Amino acid sequence: MTLRVERYEVGPLATNAYLLADTETGDAVVVDPGAAGEALAQEAARQGWQVRAVWITHAHFDHFAGLPALLKALPQQVPVALHPHDLPLWRAGGGASFFGFPLPQVPEPDLLLTHGQHLQVGRFVFQVRHAPGHSPGHVMFYAPQAGLVLCGDVIFREGIGRTDLPLGSFPLLIDSIRTQVFTLPDDARLLPGHGPETTVGYEKRFNPFVGQG
Repeated sequence: MTLRVERYEVGPLATNAYLLADTETGDAVVVDPGAAGEALAQEAARQGWQVRAVWITHAHFDHFAGLPALLKALPQQVPVALHPHDLPLWRAGGGASFFGFPLPQVPEPDLLLTHGQHLQVGRFVFQVRHAPGHSPGHVMFYAPQAGLVLCGDVIFREGIGRTDLPLGSFPLLIDSIRTQVFTLPDDARLLPGHGPETTVGYEKRFNPFVGQG
């Protein structure tokens, strides 16, 4: 089985948007459409993939601003998934006004995520892992079969997500990393919301905020 991962760096904050597809079935999902909604829909169509859902790691505007354009460009309606603890942030525009960016009107999420929930992309099963701290409802999507984690802004290569924004918590974020990231296999790939990918094992050794030495 092959899970194809396409990464796009988009928008004013250089956010990573992801298009994931099971190349055998053609089923795909978009994770964090950022500011490139229409382009993501066009790429899926070019590859012959059917986008079945949109998953949002957390409700900061740079991770979902492209959602209206994406939904408009897709040939069929698809559910949008978000953790309920981030609904207030979502409804407040995800901090777009704080940074001085306009935000198009976005719909309410259709699917409210829970910790431990299973989602699918074709034959690949993803576990939803609630990892608050950067935001109250931040989640990660872990695919054991593929050995990868869509980790949003929880952890970066030798870095961690900001906790100085409203609703952030440094102690909570560190706890989330230790319990939800560092408990995964060392060779699991971490696909973050900004910057290059890394691995669990690398961050255990070299992350200056939470590394275990």
